[in-house]
Amino acid sequence: MNSRILETLEYPKIRTQLAELTITQDGQEQALSLTPSSRRPQVQQWLAETQDGFEIDRLGLNLPLEPTKKINSELKRLHIEAVLNGTELAKIKTVLQNANQLRDFLNDLRQQGANLPSLYRLGQKLVPLPTISQRLEAAIDEQGNILDTASPELKQIRTTLKRTQQRVRERMESYLQSGQRKYLTENLITVRDDHLVLPVKAEARQHFGGVIHDQSASGQTIYVEPQGVINLNNTIQTQKILEKQVIAHILADLSAMLRPYQAQLREDAWLVGRFDFINSKVTYAKQLKATQPQLSDEQHFAFYQARHPLLPQDQVVPNDIILGQKYRNLIITGPNTGGKTLTLKTAGLLQLMVQSGLFIPAGENSQATIFDEIYADIGDEQSIEQNLSTFSSHMENIIWMSRHLNAQTLVLLDELGAGTDPQEGAALAIAIVESFSQSHCQLMITTHYPELKVFAYNYPATINASMEFDTKTLQPTYRLLIGIPGSSNAFDIAARLGMPADVVQRARQLQPGASQDLNVMIQDLEKQRNQYEQEAQDYHKQRQTLQRQQQDLDQQRQKLQNQKAQLLDQAQAKANQLVDQAQQQAAKIIAQLRQWQQQGRLDIKDDQLIRAQTQLNQLHQQRALQKNRVLQREKRKQQIKVGDEVHVNSYDQDGVVIGQDKKGNFEVQLGILKMRLPQEQLTKLKKTPTKAATNYVSRRRAHDNLPLQLDLRGKRYEEAMQDLDQYLDAALLAGYQEVTIIHGFGTGVIRKGVQKYLSHHPRIKKFQYAPASAGGQGATIVQLR
Repeated sequence: MNSRILETLEYPKIRTQLAELTITQDGQEQALSLTPSSRRPQVQQWLAETQDGFEIDRLGLNLPLEPTKKINSELKRLHIEAVLNGTELAKIKTVLQNANQLRDFLNDLRQQGANLPSLYRLGQKLVPLPTISQRLEAAIDEQGNILDTASPELKQIRTTLKRTQQRVRERMESYLQSGQRKYLTENLITVRDDHLVLPVKAEARQHFGGVIHDQSASGQTIYVEPQGVINLNNTIQTQKILEKQVIAHILADLSAMLRPYQAQLREDAWLVGRFDFINSKVTYAKQLKATQPQLSDEQHFAFYQARHPLLPQDQVVPNDIILGQKYRNLIITGPNTGGKTLTLKTAGLLQLMVQSGLFIPAGENSQATIFDEIYADIGDEQSIEQNLSTFSSHMENIIWMSRHLNAQTLVLLDELGAGTDPQEGAALAIAIVESFSQSHCQLMITTHYPELKVFAYNYPATINASMEFDTKTLQPTYRLLIGIPGSSNAFDIAARLGMPADVVQRARQLQPGASQDLNVMIQDLEKQRNQYEQEAQDYHKQRQTLQRQQQDLDQQRQKLQNQKAQLLDQAQAKANQLVDQAQQQAAKIIAQLRQWQQQGRLDIKDDQLIRAQTQLNQLHQQRALQKNRVLQREKRKQQIKVGDEVHVNSYDQDGVVIGQDKKGNFEVQLGILKMRLPQEQLTKLKKTPTKAATNYVSRRRAHDNLPLQLDLRGKRYEEAMQDLDQYLDAALLAGYQEVTIIHGFGTGVIRKGVQKYLSHHPRIKKFQYAPASAGGQGATIVQLR
């Protein structure tokens, strides 16, 4: 991208504003050196990094960054094997801390499932140097001071030094608190030549012994280091010398430790700056209320509700700027100071921002493309050095552009053809547009020439546009109207400013007829547009009203449905409570009836009892599930299908579903007995199909092993009758048609009891003694139904 367009569109101001939002010198340098790219993969990567930064902000998080300075000079000193001082090491330490914090932060987000592919790729390039980082943290503080923890030897020296200094101060303070205070001019301890001394009267200079370090200007005060602390002070000086030696050794070791990792440190510093720069792009976009543009594969852009980024966002008028979809040439006309030039600059600057990986102050779904070059001829380009007029300067610029145009070029021309004779200028402007169009570039121009309005109407891939002007207030609205040519409104403005009416009328008469017709056409179009806009606004208001009414109706309908469901649920719950009570009572009655049936006191069949039980169960109301996904999912789990193992409530036995009829009743296999039952009679068992099948086979085998005869010989009467009752129930359940009861001859009590029981059993079709060859009167053959 040529540097001239960056200056023309004030792109450096964007870079400066970005740099002001960084906190690291590397990030600031990257912001100030930012340049638009014409490589689509590069632009896509930059935009993706900005989007990932926005995602972190959306999660309510911040990149863990601390201010850092550039370490280029430190790395150069390492390269020449110099020893870094504490301040230089502290700068490297801060870079490593930032790198480690960023890496840990991104790893945590990855584990949490955050989708930040671009930042993850950057984070993987950060070189972890945990050992070096820990060593620097233990040795250097943020200001570059060497810590006691840098080495055990340094810690011991400083401990001795502090202890000795404390003893010196205690000894000196003892002089102030004893009877020797009378020899002092002041009751204080001061410092001379880095030694603690006492202000002693001149006549008592020999009293404390020691060393004289200074005297006052009057000679009345002598500053004495008492003899009692000289040895301690000597110890202090010795420890300080040792401290300097140890610190020098530590600095040399730390520098040697860093020297092999110069490339990694340089990469980490740049990456920390990169994350800082990405963070500044996010902050800048939030300030502008910017959005992510979509990159189009075609050579066109559509900036919806676009705003110039360098103007106050609450004052600028947003406009839709569209070029390249249905037309490649946009010719904007209208009065001066109406915003034509600003529109050109807005389109060009937003395109530069996109190709720099920045979000733009425009509406959602705005589209941009990738141009190889953007050329502009905007403003007064007069060159005093070349002794060129304004017109000549513009022409030289346009001629240079014409030699470099292609389909991947955007051209912005302001006041094309101005600065010369109007007729010649208009003709030249038309010729330039035709010439530029042959290269299939995207072209936006502004002009005052009415000839270009007619040209735009007739020329292919070209459209008129104008900046709206309010003739009532004599003020521009700064709204871009695509498809409508503009008018200078000179006559109306002059009249409203107080120009005599006859002068204005005479001016209108002097205007060429074609121009008058064009202005009339423009005014008619403007009136129609205003009318359509007013109607559109009215329709929009009506639509909003209808939408609000529809929302109110939907809310009321939902409220009524909820109330209905709640009342129905309450009623069903109450009904179920009553039915449960009735079922409990009915169950007791049915149990009593079964007992009477078994005792032969009632002639009621089992299927009649089952039917009665089913009718009672059907009285129970199924309560509607509310819109609860968990309950609905659980209900779906309880749905019965073929192959499921179920419990038959009426028989209190388990079986397997083998079919289902059209009415929804299930066919259940109970041993060898098959029954059709409604779903209300069944409860799905929580067993796997394999286990259910196994249980079914085992039960079937149990029924298959039931003998076809029952031997009651040798049993007491009560025991024999009980066994007979249980055996017949099992035979009926197994589906047997005929069984034999062996009761023997004996006293005949059991034989008579058997025949009496059989004569009253409702499921006995026929019974008779066995043939002589099968036991005769000692056995009874029973046919079941």
